[in-house]
Amino acid sequence: MAAKVLMVQGTASHVGKSVIVTALCRHFKNQGYRVAPFKAQNMSNNSFSTPDGKEIGRAQAEQARACGIEPSVFMNPVLLKPSTDKMCQVVVMGKPVAELSAMEFQKYKKNLVKIVRSALDRLMQENDCVVIEGAGSPAEINLKKGDIVNMAVAKMVQSPVILVGDIDKGGVFAQLVGTYQILQPEEKRLVKAFLINKFRGDRKILDPGLRWIEKKTGKKILGVIPFIPNLRIAQEDSVILEESHNGHKNDQSKILVEVVRFPRISNFTDFESLSKEPDVQIRYIDRPPRHSLPDLLILPGTKSTMADLEFLKASGLAHYLKRCVRAEVPLVGICGGYQMLGERLLDPHHLESKTNESEGLGLVPSITVFEKKKRVAQVKAVHVESGIEIEGYEIHMGCTQGRNGQKPLFKIVERHGMAIEDYDGISETSVFGTYIHGLFDNAEFRRYFLDQVRQRSGLSTIPQAENKKIAGSPNPYDALSHVLEKNIDKNFLEKILCSR
Repeated sequence: MAAKVLMVQGTASHVGKSVIVTALCRHFKNQGYRVAPFKAQNMSNNSFSTPDGKEIGRAQAEQARACGIEPSVFMNPVLLKPSTDKMCQVVVMGKPVAELSAMEFQKYKKNLVKIVRSALDRLMQENDCVVIEGAGSPAEINLKKGDIVNMAVAKMVQSPVILVGDIDKGGVFAQLVGTYQILQPEEKRLVKAFLINKFRGDRKILDPGLRWIEKKTGKKILGVIPFIPNLRIAQEDSVILEESHNGHKNDQSKILVEVVRFPRISNFTDFESLSKEPDVQIRYIDRPPRHSLPDLLILPGTKSTMADLEFLKASGLAHYLKRCVRAEVPLVGICGGYQMLGERLLDPHHLESKTNESEGLGLVPSITVFEKKKRVAQVKAVHVESGIEIEGYEIHMGCTQGRNGQKPLFKIVERHGMAIEDYDGISETSVFGTYIHGLFDNAEFRRYFLDQVRQRSGLSTIPQAENKKIAGSPNPYDALSHVLEKNIDKNFLEKILCSR
């Protein structure tokens, strides 16, 4: 018997589709369904390694966790990773296949329809329920032709659709009704309900508007989801960086963590676990702050290391980084940020730029050579200094070698599920570099590292009892599902699910 399907589409990007899908996945799992997420095409530099060493969007990996299953390429068969404003790396079934412009990809998409359908069919065969996520908006007229992610997918399997609008942006009634009116008759029939997301205030004030929408469109409101502060679910769109973490340090008991906001930043979800710590304040920077130094400085991953290295130099941030290092502020480079810490970056195949070589920051004695083969792997490792075990993942093109036998940051003990003995990164005084993403998601290591930073800054460490209290916080997926269930018509949701 074919699985039940349900699709979540939105009036725009960053209206909360990924979070709503995550909540629905957990809800249906808790109802006893075997459930899996699906997004035909994702555009994001926040990616994740599957257990078999392939690459998918981080949001689908998060949704898989909410389902209680391992992430797989069938959940996100097409991933676009922007490298410039006009070019992106195209990843198909977890492997990079091309570097294309937007116009070139529009022509290329016709080759992907069968792949998308095959991946979705596979999930429908293996599960009781598949929750499908759209991208952007189904009403983007210029992208309707050749669509492989929104209404084209809904029509492919005749999936009922829930249309989500973000009331926090303002104009939610125009968002929902306008999007609905632009749809074709067949597409309108697939839309079964509207969902309003990120509401703040008294629901009673909203009720007249909800009745107007229902009368105007003939479609019901499934529910109104409140704005959820301190959401402990990984966010996908980099627009989230524009909306938070930009204040000055106003609590001297907190660690100030500055993360360089590269133009092509990737995997910024590496720092979401840090931002949830009660003694941490994160600030994203794209120019040197004038009057203060942080307690911890981070160079994140990037989709274009060479180009963002030039950004560091042109913006003055390179000098700022060196000033911080002279002041013994701990500096952590992850993936592309790690590569920049070294003396030279070599690109003999012109994978990153048209130049053969760039001068690095010279903060550690290492050289990086960019290679054609991308390493994508889940790993288990041991922090050399503390002996703490961590889990994470590698996604990078390039090999970094130290010159003088530097102390590694991690000893890798497992890659692709196989026991190995390998070493990763550099640990040199106050400068650290690693290729391992997700290291701060490991609670014991995160707390150890933050306490080291606190001691360097003259702050007391967090008591163990408080650490245990933090570690004992409710499961974020169950907490999210609970919010959803409290604010929707659950009987109507089940009816929509069974309407196919």
